[in-house]
Amino acid sequence: MAVLTEEQSMLKDQAQAWSRDESPVAKFRQMRDSGVAMGFDDATWSDIAAMGWTGILIPEELGGSGMDHATFGVVLEEMGRQLVASPLFASSLVGASALLLGGTDAQRQRWLPGVAAGDAIVTLAVDEGPHHRPEGIALQVERSIDGFTLTGSKTFVLEGGSADAFVVAARTSGEPGDKAGITLFLIPSDADGISVTSLKMADSRGYADLTFSNVKAGTDTVLGEVDNAFDLLDALLDRARAGLAAEMLGTACEAFDRTLVYLKTREQFGQVIGSFQSLGHRAATLFMDMEFARSCVEAALRAIDDGSDEVPILCSLAKCKAGEFLHDMSNDMIQMHGGIGMTDEFDAGFFLKRARAAEAAFGGQSFHRRRYISHFGI
Repeated sequence: MAVLTEEQSMLKDQAQAWSRDESPVAKFRQMRDSGVAMGFDDATWSDIAAMGWTGILIPEELGGSGMDHATFGVVLEEMGRQLVASPLFASSLVGASALLLGGTDAQRQRWLPGVAAGDAIVTLAVDEGPHHRPEGIALQVERSIDGFTLTGSKTFVLEGGSADAFVVAARTSGEPGDKAGITLFLIPSDADGISVTSLKMADSRGYADLTFSNVKAGTDTVLGEVDNAFDLLDALLDRARAGLAAEMLGTACEAFDRTLVYLKTREQFGQVIGSFQSLGHRAATLFMDMEFARSCVEAALRAIDDGSDEVPILCSLAKCKAGEFLHDMSNDMIQMHGGIGMTDEFDAGFFLKRARAAEAAFGGQSFHRRRYISHFGI
């Protein structure tokens, strides 16, 4: 485990205490049972904004605290432990990063103070099918003298039902599969021609499908360069992958800790089940997987902060390894708890459902294995 700075240690303690005491898994269960369409609780989101986590990456002059991704990862990990549902990841990391990396001064001034305060939610709309394929963007754009017209759809948009603006990846030239010809647009969610369909997903978070029907976008909505935004999109997605990997790590670590407690206390045949050799060996393997995943996640976040050339491979490694560990750990949490693990009254199912949704977001293990080896020309 990397040595935390004093600032990171303070934030970790704050996030750990708040998540455990104010927003535990039981609070997530209440939110799910309430049927709230947004997929998060307003009071929880207000608390997160009040603690300043919404402005971690945003410069001080725009209302934030100007900290780094490694610090953000510390907070996301602790929130992941308690399955805290909020737009923090989608807006304050992904949406904010889009503006920080590709936004104009006017766009940043317009949106980032609101994001930092938790008053505005900006999220990324990139995928158009069941699988993550950024270069496969097909959402059509027609050019005109005064701007652009967008027609097409986006699927599984995080916090799509509560967003105030979408960062939309669209195709201004070329064919789906080409990296050239992609442009990013910053479109208010209330723009004429946008329809939002909220989705009910297994992990009970806020997702939506979007349809764009002749949506007008001025030249002032472009992020980065027209036709040449794939590198910008890729950098943005890597930040998303590393941040989500940090959250997934927290979720898996909590699943490990809860299962370990169970192995030490549950008795069968007159002895605790953790003394059974097969379960002890499996727990030891999971512990090694956990530490390896942590090393990968921390390396990816540091690489982003350092501006390393290895950001793409390290972020793919982090997302893949965190995904593998969370997949195995959530499965074993169910299996080691036996019959009770299968019941909705027990929390284990929440961890498994969140694992499957998080694995698929921004590329699953197979996507990132291919991406990783492609960087070595294999």
